[in-house]
Amino acid sequence: MARPVTLFTGQWADLGFDALCAKVKSFGYDGVEIACWGDHMDVKRAATDPAYVADRKAIMAKHGLKAWALGSHLAGKCVGDLWDPRLDGFAPAEVKGKPDKIREWAIQEMKYTARAAKNMGMKVVTGFMGSPIWKYWYSFPQTSEQMVDDAFKEIVKLWTPIFDEFDACGVKFALEVHPTEIAFDFYTAQRLLEEFKHRPTLGFNFDPSHLVWQGMKPDLFVRDFARQVYHVHMKDAAVTLDGRSGILGSHIAFGDNRRGWNFRSLGHGDVDFENIIRELNAANYQGPLSVEWEDSGMEREFGAKEALDFVRRVDFAPSNIAFDAALKD
Repeated sequence: MARPVTLFTGQWADLGFDALCAKVKSFGYDGVEIACWGDHMDVKRAATDPAYVADRKAIMAKHGLKAWALGSHLAGKCVGDLWDPRLDGFAPAEVKGKPDKIREWAIQEMKYTARAAKNMGMKVVTGFMGSPIWKYWYSFPQTSEQMVDDAFKEIVKLWTPIFDEFDACGVKFALEVHPTEIAFDFYTAQRLLEEFKHRPTLGFNFDPSHLVWQGMKPDLFVRDFARQVYHVHMKDAAVTLDGRSGILGSHIAFGDNRRGWNFRSLGHGDVDFENIIRELNAANYQGPLSVEWEDSGMEREFGAKEALDFVRRVDFAPSNIAFDAALKD
């Protein structure tokens, strides 16, 4: 049976939730991965107000949609990052420019998110955790091993009380392995699990687009972390190094064709989705395939529809028989 295909609503937060759900249904999706910004999901209200939860559920039911996960990337980012002015864009007005208050708000917001997911009947929250060490990733001036050790310990300290709330709600957290996060590639992801002593609360929101431009083979990430893949983003990226462009992006905005790589709508990049599906099948992943549509060079409604068609084509079930079974006596 094909896995459900959802659309992550984060890139559509300029639309009201009801209007977006109508579009998503018209595109043909099975459901939504609900972003916790815009008017799509107020996690404090969902954690504390049964009427609000009923309203969100009623909107989805009206349009024949389901939801399997909440996306809490912005608040999660504010938990673990060292403050700089960019974080103010993710925080409410009353805490902007106040690093300690932003973190305090973010920690509480993540606890509300766990409760909101439970009340919405969901078992997974996707998102970010932030990083106290990302801005030191290029080791000049030299980044000491002690600084790296301290950063991982800080993340464990900050997130352990949050994960306690997740456990109390029966909800898992799926970190999107992503540049600027404490875990941004294979080895940092491996270390993060070790630092949390492989706590089952923590797994991954697998998104191949963030791995492929770093030179990794995303399907191998699925193979090696099969038990920790709690959710899947379907997103593509293309590497277009031409002798002038660099892999670090040259401080050129996404979508500019001079960049060394760009996010692309599904099927227009370099991600090997067939091998990813084969590894997801081997891992017995039965959750949604959630389209996170990001392509600055393509009209988004066209892209969202085309992306859905792409996922339907590429998602195949594993065989229940050996191909050569009929040859045996």
